[in-house]
Amino acid sequence: DGDDAGGRSLIVDPPDGNVPYQPWAVPQKKENRAKYIDPNVLCLLSGVPRALDVPAVFEILQPPGNVVMLFERNHAFRIIPTDGRLPLDQKLTLWNGDSRGRWEGNTLVVDVTNQNAKPWFDQAANFYTDAVHMVERFTLVDPDTIHYEVGIEDPNVYTRPWKIAFPLRRFKANGYEFIEEAC
Repeated sequence: DGDDAGGRSLIVDPPDGNVPYQPWAVPQKKENRAKYIDPNVLCLLSGVPRALDVPAVFEILQPPGNVVMLFERNHAFRIIPTDGRLPLDQKLTLWNGDSRGRWEGNTLVVDVTNQNAKPWFDQAANFYTDAVHMVERFTLVDPDTIHYEVGIEDPNVYTRPWKIAFPLRRFKANGYEFIEEAC
């Protein structure tokens, strides 16, 4: 369920490394994989948290009152207000959801709601509904590493909340510039 390209699970909770699907959702995942095309193949946005998974290339900027993520893939971006503004109306759903951030020490905590449920978590067709609520935590470990963790809760699909975690490492090639990866 949660295997990445290296064969190890990115799922840190539950300890067995499996997505805690409700019984009805397991056949839906299989049907998604068998019948539908991965939204990434169609050049659609990757969504949260998939946009951050390797081999993602992105840049993080911190203008006043926001954290901005610019992604090489599809020229996508996320704007995460950190100025305390209210979330969007629940009727408005987005590919990357509605993000609202706050700082807890050196950790950026991002509350993500209002996702449209069209992206998949991965190529294996793991999915969620528009009722999903995610809380991301970006913790600076050293000058070149951010520990990324996301708690995922969707009572329509999962039997319990669960978590994914992986490192985000600085790409340090001299003179690297974003390329136009326009699907």
